[in-house]
Amino acid sequence: MGNFVDHVKITCKAGNGGNGSMSFHREKFVLNGGPDGGDGGNGGNVCFYADLNMHTLLDFRFKSKYTAENGVDGAAGNCTGKRGEDLIIKVPVGTVIREAESGALVADMDTAGETRTILHGGRGGWGNRHFATPTRQAPNFAKPGIKTEVHTFLLELKTIADVGLVGYPNVGKSTILSVVTSAKPKIGNYHFTTLTPNLGIVRRHGKDIVLADIPGLIEGAADGAGLGHDFLRHVERTRLLLHVLDIAGSEGRDPVEDFDQINHELANYGELAERPQIVVCNKSDLPDSEENVVRLKAHLAELGLDYPVFVVSAATHQGFDALLDKTGDMLEALPPIVHFEEEVSYDDSVKPGTFEVVRDGAVFEVVGSSMQRLIDSVNFDDEESMSWFHRTLRKWGVIDALRKAGAQEGDTVRIIDMEFDFVE
Repeated sequence: MGNFVDHVKITCKAGNGGNGSMSFHREKFVLNGGPDGGDGGNGGNVCFYADLNMHTLLDFRFKSKYTAENGVDGAAGNCTGKRGEDLIIKVPVGTVIREAESGALVADMDTAGETRTILHGGRGGWGNRHFATPTRQAPNFAKPGIKTEVHTFLLELKTIADVGLVGYPNVGKSTILSVVTSAKPKIGNYHFTTLTPNLGIVRRHGKDIVLADIPGLIEGAADGAGLGHDFLRHVERTRLLLHVLDIAGSEGRDPVEDFDQINHELANYGELAERPQIVVCNKSDLPDSEENVVRLKAHLAELGLDYPVFVVSAATHQGFDALLDKTGDMLEALPPIVHFEEEVSYDDSVKPGTFEVVRDGAVFEVVGSSMQRLIDSVNFDDEESMSWFHRTLRKWGVIDALRKAGAQEGDTVRIIDMEFDFVE
């Protein structure tokens, strides 16, 4: 379990679109053959696949850069270039994909077998045959394919489980998991034996219940103390919490105070304290356990909490049948946890987007996310391509914006690394 990794940063890039071809039909005895430049192929997409057989993000520590295949350039004879192959990136079920810089949600891979297209490949450029008109029968330009951008993502794995076992270190969560399921977690009589979430499945009355043994929490866990943030994320998806206490106080702590402190940490991390709970009083075979159970129930009554309380012993295997029956009954009545968060999407196609005109002395610079892709689409050695470029600037409102900024005929306009004279 030392190789469990639940958060990584990766970079992804969809494939570039292939360039359109500029060519003319050549055939014996055929004069002035028309344009027959084929289109470039679209670039490959970047997709993520939720794989039920993966349980860690470890592989991404060794490979963190992913690029889909580029589209092939078009060719003469109206031959369209081959489309780039999609890149399928497998991640464990429960992986959340976010923008690295903003933290915005890109995708939540919470369903086994689900495939999500995150980045779309660049469109292939048009061959010159698309630009033929009755008055322009031999177009001398074609469009380049769209070049895509590199995006950086954060991958964060949140365990998919119905029930989460929470509590202080060494209260017996791992032992309980091993008793009620076939899981074999690492068990030892020292704090933080469990350093990764352990999953186990218990079949009860024909239905499977997935339990997650969440590593022990300590005071300040919600603020990142101990191993806090790394562990609390794994409780977010659970519908029900089994709050495990060392009811005998064998570690020298008061189980009633432990109960309050763990709930305080859960409350500080989102809305976890509002999640339904079953209080599991473990180590009931040790001295002082009965007295502490009475104190705990009185404390719950004072707080107005009607949490079910079950007294068990992982050492003697007593009390678990009733606990599991109650767990199954409560789960049947609880809906799945759904986090409503808007997902962002990406489009590397040439669109107006947002832009602004910045005056730098005598130069008017047009700055915007789509300008690089627009510049890449123009053949500046061809007059007809330049005319298309000027029409596009007018259509997008760039010409009007330059005029409003004070640009006059003949002034210098800079777009990316190209400079032009302003023409109405």
